[in-house]
This record gives sequence, C-alpha cells and structure tokens, in this order.
Amino acid sequence: MDLFFDSNEEAFRDEVRSWLAENKPKEDWSPMDTSVGFEQHRTWEQKLFQGGWSVPSWPEKYGGRDCSLIEWLLYEEEYYLSGSPGRVNTNGITLLGPTLFDWGTEEQKDRFLPKMANGEEIWAQGWSEPDSGSDLASLKTLAVRDGDHYVLNGQKTWCSRGAWADWIFCIVRTDPESERHAGLSYLLVPGDSKGLTRRPVSRLDGEPAFAELFFDDCRVDAQNLLGEEGSGWSVAMATASSERGLNLRAPGRFLAAANRLVNLYKITIDKNPLLPVAIRDQVIDAFVNAQAYRWQVYQKATSLIEGGTLGSEASYMKLFWSELDIDIHAAALRMLAERGELVEGAPDVQDDGIWMSGYLFSLAGPIYAGTNEIQRNIVAERVLGLPRK
Repeated sequence: MDLFFDSNEEAFRDEVRSWLAENKPKEDWSPMDTSVGFEQHRTWEQKLFQGGWSVPSWPEKYGGRDCSLIEWLLYEEEYYLSGSPGRVNTNGITLLGPTLFDWGTEEQKDRFLPKMANGEEIWAQGWSEPDSGSDLASLKTLAVRDGDHYVLNGQKTWCSRGAWADWIFCIVRTDPESERHAGLSYLLVPGDSKGLTRRPVSRLDGEPAFAELFFDDCRVDAQNLLGEEGSGWSVAMATASSERGLNLRAPGRFLAAANRLVNLYKITIDKNPLLPVAIRDQVIDAFVNAQAYRWQVYQKATSLIEGGTLGSEASYMKLFWSELDIDIHAAALRMLAERGELVEGAPDVQDDGIWMSGYLFSLAGPIYAGTNEIQRNIVAERVLGLPRK
C-alpha cells in the first residue's frame, strides 16, 4: 500500500477543506433528533448537495462527483476535522444508498437516490423488533402480498431517525410459513403510510433518537420491494456490511475525536501537572489506535479498488471502531474527573459537555450494527476459521 497521496488526491482534500471552512454553519443548531434540529440539519444536507458534497462518491447522475474510494475517505476526514454538523441522512446515504446501487432497479435508483442525496427524503432503519434484536433472522413482522401491495402487520423498535424520517427501510417476513433467514424481504416504506403508527423513544439524554413502529394493515406498494421477494436476507447483509465497515464509520470520525482528546490533555496538564501518568497513557493509546484504524481502512480500501471484497472482515472493523470510540471518550472523562459530568451551559463546563454526551452515545456502538458478541462469533468462524463450539 502506498502511504502517500498523489497530487490529485491532495488537491481534492484542499478543495473539500476550503469549501467546508467557507460554508459550514456558524451558529449552533438544535440536536438533530428534535423536530426543530431535524429540519435544520435537513437544510445542511441540501446545502451540501448544492455544493456537490453530499454524496461525492456517487455517480454524477445521482448528485455525486464519481470520486474514488480514497478521495471519499479523505472527504470524511476533512468533514469531521472541520467540525461540520452531523449528517441527519446517514441511514440513507451510507446504508440504503449502497444497497440500492447493488440491488435496486433502474427505476428505483432514479426514484430514490436523487431525493436521498439532496435531503428531500430522510431515511430511518426499521430492522429490530421487540424479540429480535441481534438475532435478525427471527423477526416476525409479516407482509402479505395483496395485488399490487403488501399488507404489513407487526412492530419494529429502536428505529434510528424513526421519529421524523420521511421513509423507512424495513426487513419483513413475506412467507408466513418460513423460518430464520428464508422468506424475508426488504421493503421501502413511506413514513406517512396509512396504518403506520410511530412512537418516539428517547435516549438517556431525552432526545427522541429512535422510534417504535406499529404496522396495522399498513399497505405498501409492491414496487417498493428491493430485490426479489424472499431475498431480503441477502439484501440486508449488503446493508449490514456497509453499517459495520467503511461506510458508516470511516476513520475521520475517530481521528477528529482523538485530536480533540490530545488537545484536552494539553490544556489539562498545564493546569494540573500531577495528572496521573495512566491517563497520559490512555490518551496515547487512543490516538495511536485511531491512526491504526485509519491505515487499516486505507489498506482495505486499496484492496477493494483492486477488486477485493469486504465480507466478514467488516465484523472485526466494527469491533475495533466501536471499542475505540468508548476508549477515547472514557479517557476524556477520567481526565476531566467531576467536571466531566457537567452538561452544556453549565459553569466551568469543558468543550460544551461533548465528552459526556459522546461517551453516552459511544456505549451504543457495541450494540448497534450487530452486537459485538455476535461480531466476535463471525470473526472466529468466518475470518479465523475456528470451529463452532
């Protein structure tokens, strides 16, 4: 792997950096998981699209720049290092988007991808059910074909962006006699469908980041079936690979957090020279691991460009970034001691309270995108070739 970027890649990075510096919002916005903040962040999606920076790795036909995978990783780095707002349509552009490219018809791509890219339609993920969390193959939400529609009955929970999103991509059981992976299908469901009830679910910080979905004879056009009926598991695994691997958690996110951690250490050690050496070591470990993840991803990106595949390796990438995220924020809280508990707006709060809120969010990392326990099983069996117990 070449550890240096060529002149075109460097020019691309400079262009991203300049555009973000000039265009990122100067004012503070409400959290994206509130009704006001959701719409504020939608306007940012639209501004990114107008500047050509919403989905730079996509084809120009759908609003992208046809940039390379390496350029996209550089874009992600610059995006997070700039401190630009979070992407409210992450579920769409990083999870469903790549799945549509692989499995969608031309009509579906033309219908959904442009409106996804420009922020007109924001997507939620509707997979988990009350009794089917990590064991996705056990889901029970039923979709029965009735002419040109599917009639849905069942319940979904922990739907990211589900409280406000315009559309939800769901996995449902279209064969009521089937079990496990068989008989599943992948449906794209309008958020305003008759027979669909959404109930917001708040996180620890009170923001309704999730929603429960209740389907009561909810009719969905059969044209919204992604892939063939019964192929839902294969389609879902394409999405899961994006969720665990490069697409959802590119290194830029953790590089930016690790840099903030180092800056926090410099500020803190000046005020408290007796800060325990163990905290310094945790800061060093977090920074080094963020760099290690960066280069591991670039190595994998190089392999993909040369025709390789991601496959089960996405599972050990997910293990690494989810635990790295916790380590970065835990080191900051240990450094801040009792001040780490202060929330935004409190006197003497450090960095507007981002370390505590970031830590609380990081705790979800080992759970979403498939629990780390399940990912370790996948790594053991499919990457290392160890026998099942």
